[in-house]
Amino acid sequence: MAASTAISMDRLKASIPSNNLVIAADDPILESDFAKEMVRQMRAIDSYGTYDKWGVNRILDPFILTKERKQEIPIIGDPDEEIMARVKVFYNAIASMIEKECNLMAVPLINLTHEGFGRALISVGKLIVMDRTLRDVHRFGFPSLAKMKTESDKILSVAMELIGKHSEVAGL
Repeated sequence: MAASTAISMDRLKASIPSNNLVIAADDPILESDFAKEMVRQMRAIDSYGTYDKWGVNRILDPFILTKERKQEIPIIGDPDEEIMARVKVFYNAIASMIEKECNLMAVPLINLTHEGFGRALISVGKLIVMDRTLRDVHRFGFPSLAKMKTESDKILSVAMELIGKHSEVAGL
């Protein structure tokens, strides 16, 4: 999968001119642990090192779907490798944040059909700490960087609460 993801990521990189970014380079959210983890995950799938010279705002920009960007995407469509890679990066970053918080291995599992429907799970031990139904994945994104961080914070908070309540299951 790494080779196909790298090829499709090159198409994505070429399609984002640096002057059309919606994330400001000085946005304080870019200094958050979650944004740093998202960048780390994005760089992990960049086998050609293209992101090495990019700013953090440019790397995270494809995750933001403004109203204008969303209007350009058809209502019905199949997700391509680029979008599926972004979905995986988002949930991998959340799993990594859970690991940092509780010192237990968090494993993301993403199952998507070719039509863009599926499920995202994160397990810690034998405990499922996150379960999301995914629909219309070809339109995956967030209205703003703040909304993406808020969503990740909600997921992280619920996951940590579940781990606290069921620590014996999470430790298995």
